[in-house]
Amino acid sequence: MTEAQQPQTTGLRDRAPRRSPGEPCWVSLMVHDIAGIQHFYESLFGWEFAPGPEQLGPYVRALVGGHDVAGIGQLPPDRHLPVAWTPYLATEDTNRTAETIRLCGGTVGVGPLDAGEAGRLALASDTAGAVFGIWQPAEGLGTAVSGVAGAPAWNELLTRETESVVKFYQAVFGYEVEAEVSADFDYLTLHVGSRPVASLHGVGQSLPRDRGAHWMTFFEVDEPDEAAALAADLGGQILQPPRDAAHGRVVTIADPEGAAFTLIRSAHRRPRTAL
Repeated sequence: MTEAQQPQTTGLRDRAPRRSPGEPCWVSLMVHDIAGIQHFYESLFGWEFAPGPEQLGPYVRALVGGHDVAGIGQLPPDRHLPVAWTPYLATEDTNRTAETIRLCGGTVGVGPLDAGEAGRLALASDTAGAVFGIWQPAEGLGTAVSGVAGAPAWNELLTRETESVVKFYQAVFGYEVEAEVSADFDYLTLHVGSRPVASLHGVGQSLPRDRGAHWMTFFEVDEPDEAAALAADLGGQILQPPRDAAHGRVVTIADPEGAAFTLIRSAHRRPRTAL
C-alpha cells in the first residue's frame, strides 16, 4: 500500500477474523522448489511452517508467532507457470462467485475445489488478466494477524488503467470505490463498507510487458532497507530500490524464483511486538 489508507490491524494474539465478501483473506505462492523457497522466507521474515491441506499437494502454512499469515505450495514438475504471490478474496459461496466472475468477463482457471476442512477455493483472472483467488472459509479463516513484521499489510492491483477493470471487481464483490483526485495519477481504493481493503493502480506504459496486469502483495517489515539487502544476499533481486511513500517506506523485490512482492514499514505501524 503506497498511496492508500492503512487497513485496520488486529492484535498478534487475536484469532483470525471472518472476513466480509471481497476482503483479502489469504496470500499464497506456488513454486518449483518449495524447500529452497521456505529457506528464503524463513531467513527473511522469520517464518515458521506447518503442513497445509493435503488436497493441495505439497503445501505449507507460514506462521508468525504461531498464527497463519501465508501459504506456499509446490507446482507439479510439468507445470512451467510464472511464480507469483496471489491474494485470495473472501466469499460466502465459491461456486456462485466463480459463476459471477465468468459472467462479468473474467476467467476461472482452477476450481472451485475443496481444500479439506479448511474451506473451498478457486483461482481466477480479471478482465485485464491479473490472477487472484477466491476463498470460502470453513475451519481455515485465513491470515490471522496484521500490522506485525512478516505479515501481509496490503494488496494492490497494478494494471494499465483502472476504469474498465474496477467495474469487474465492483460487479463481482460490490466494492465501494474512492478515487485519488489527480489529473496524472490513476489510483483507486476499494472499500468494504467504510474500510479500505485493497487498491487498483493504473501505471500505463510502465506496466511490465513480461508480466502484464498483476496483484502485488505488501509484507510488513521493521527495516525495509536491511530486509532488501538480506533478500539479495539470499538469492533474491531488488526490483525497485527503497523509497519513502505516502504511507511508509517501501522496496519491491523478487524471491529466487522471481515472485515479486513489496516490503513496507508502515508509517502508522505500532511499535514492534515481541512474539
